Amino acid sequence: MPSMKEWSTFWYASERVDPWWNLALEAYLLDVVGPDQVFFYIWQNEHTVVIGRNQNPWKECRIQLLEEENGKLARRLSGGGAVYHDLGNLNFTFIMGKRLYDLDRQYAMLTEAVRKVGIPVRRNGRNDIVTENGHKFSGNAFYLRPAAALHHGTILIDTDLGKVQRYLNASREKLASKGVDSVRSRVTNLKTLKPSLTVEEMHSALLKVFECAYGRTAHPLEDLLKIDDPEVKGLRDKFASQKWRFDDTPDFNFQFGRRFEWGEIEFCLDVQKGRIQRVKVFSDALEADLIGTIGPCIQGAPFVEAEVVDRLQALSNRTPHPILSDVIDFFQTHPLSG
Repeated sequence: MPSMKEWSTFWYASERVDPWWNLALEAYLLDVVGPDQVFFYIWQNEHTVVIGRNQNPWKECRIQLLEEENGKLARRLSGGGAVYHDLGNLNFTFIMGKRLYDLDRQYAMLTEAVRKVGIPVRRNGRNDIVTENGHKFSGNAFYLRPAAALHHGTILIDTDLGKVQRYLNASREKLASKGVDSVRSRVTNLKTLKPSLTVEEMHSALLKVFECAYGRTAHPLEDLLKIDDPEVKGLRDKFASQKWRFDDTPDFNFQFGRRFEWGEIEFCLDVQKGRIQRVKVFSDALEADLIGTIGPCIQGAPFVEAEVVDRLQALSNRTPHPILSDVIDFFQTHPLSG
């Protein structure tokens, strides 16, 4: 391993609050980091749900509600669970040559930074950092390549915890998925333990401890790299795309139904790459032929409420019937994501 004096350390604090750009820069830095370099990147996202690489967005998040309220859904490179980001949360990323990767050092730096602002904390056995009473305020995740490594996470300072429940409490019993589920923990804001704490104070403490942890002055990353490299824009387009966020979701099955005055109806959907590939519709309604038109109507549609409703509405326009009106209303009032 290189000696301390051979290590080059750099930091960058993003002023952008676009999750797709921030994740794109992470990916770019992972591509370009040298074997003897350590990058420390601090960033924030505004009104965003970020899911792990192998998660099902419909199972983890109320997507329609989030987007109706001008939020964004993002999928990161690393595994782990779904998290909500706003400007009361501070995100950090370590990116370094693989041989410099040292989780104990990295966690020690994070816990020391929080202790420096006056709050005693500890690392627990699930890769989280928690307060003395065991409440989580920092979740961590990792992504390793043969020559480089990434460790990133959150620090809840003054996040709207009501939004955490609002967007991350999607209904799960209707989905059978091969994706990785989030594990919900009791979370807290550091501000509840130190009301005067600000995001800026935590930001400053992290940078100071970063320099101490690696034994040398850290330089602004702009001294080394062009942050607005065109490659970052290309990666931003990837992270914002339908394909990355939805189509790469592991295949899953979705089942739901309801009883109406005219009878009961149940839908069983097989979803692959974000599209409804197979549909089975079961019903005891007397209008068997009409029920038989519903499945072919929505087969092939993206697994998105608006797309399904549009197709059903087109069917209803061609063949008006109270059953179709009820089914359309049901899809509109019972979003696929929760």
